[in-house]
Amino acid sequence: MPRYLITIEYDGAGYIGWQRQPSGRSIQQCLEEAAGAISGNSAAIKIYGAGRTDARVHALGQAAHFDLPREFNPYKLPLALNAYLEPSIRVVKAERVADGFHARFDAIGRAYCYRIYNRRIAAPLLNGRVWHIPEVLDIDAMTDAAKFIIGTHDFTSFRAQHCQSLSPVRTVEALWFERGRCDGAGGDEGHISMMVEARSFLHHQIRNFTGTLVQVGKGKWTPQDVKTALEAKKRAAAGPTAPPEGLYLTKVTYPDSGTD
Repeated sequence: MPRYLITIEYDGAGYIGWQRQPSGRSIQQCLEEAAGAISGNSAAIKIYGAGRTDARVHALGQAAHFDLPREFNPYKLPLALNAYLEPSIRVVKAERVADGFHARFDAIGRAYCYRIYNRRIAAPLLNGRVWHIPEVLDIDAMTDAAKFIIGTHDFTSFRAQHCQSLSPVRTVEALWFERGRCDGAGGDEGHISMMVEARSFLHHQIRNFTGTLVQVGKGKWTPQDVKTALEAKKRAAAGPTAPPEGLYLTKVTYPDSGTD
């Protein structure tokens, strides 16, 4: 059967996350139902995502693959799927890939953005899209602290206690801050985006990075405290977990094609 790779954008509010579960509505379930509707066999379609985003986490560039019982025009496939999806989920791109391709295991890079709205008064239209922090944040101090996170480390202090990964070692390729919105929609100077790139991440790793670095931005921690927390290899040594609604999966990269 022909295999397709799709790129998806979604608003994670109102969903239990990417992965299908016994109860609740997931992104994976919605896509499988849409793929089943266009193929005429909903029970047979299984969709495999590149990242398992949590409840209320969003995506600007999630990737997933699935097999269909017949050939579809890749240009028309997004429109066909979107006809059966809720407005909060959109397939923006599709392409035919090799039969052995796997969206999760073949990925060589993932990029996330964490959006902070740093203004004294919250913005009602950003509710559920950002982490509102009223205190002024020192981005320079947060940037200095982030230098201790970049590279290959044992990230036990920054992963969820129930994380199922066999090893806590990961390589963070890049982590930096930008003023503005990572979705390119513009906005006022209250927007701060934390950008982070790696081949793969531990459960809650980015949200724990954010919660810890915000402690530095507020002046409650020093950059050196982040190094100490990393070296402690204990979850309790690091800062709090940032809320899920500020997190966005922005890009998944594959060899050669550069697909995202």
